[in-house]
Amino acid sequence: MPRPEVLERIKAAEEEAEEIVAEAETDREARISEAREQADEIRAEAEAEAEEEAQRRLDEAESEIEAEATEIREEGRAAREELIAQAEERMDEAVEYAITQFEEAVHAQT
Repeated sequence: MPRPEVLERIKAAEEEAEEIVAEAETDREARISEAREQADEIRAEAEAEAEEEAQRRLDEAESEIEAEATEIREEGRAAREELIAQAEERMDEAVEYAITQFEEAVHAQT
């Protein structure tokens, strides 16, 4: 094979190799870009799911707190009503005691 022909074949092979490398670089960059986009999508989905879960837990906690607050208020109302009933039961006794004390004080002065 003559020398110029060999040089041309080498040059053609080098050009072909450069094209292959350039295509590989372009393909690599496209894959990296696609992988980054997928990672961003996955991250966004994970963040959305985490926010939904956090909101669900917050709603659940608020419901539990409201239920507990309602129970505490009901217990307070029941205790108040019991105290009122006890006070009303003892009112006659307290009035009678006060009158007795007053009468004794009046008799002690005379």
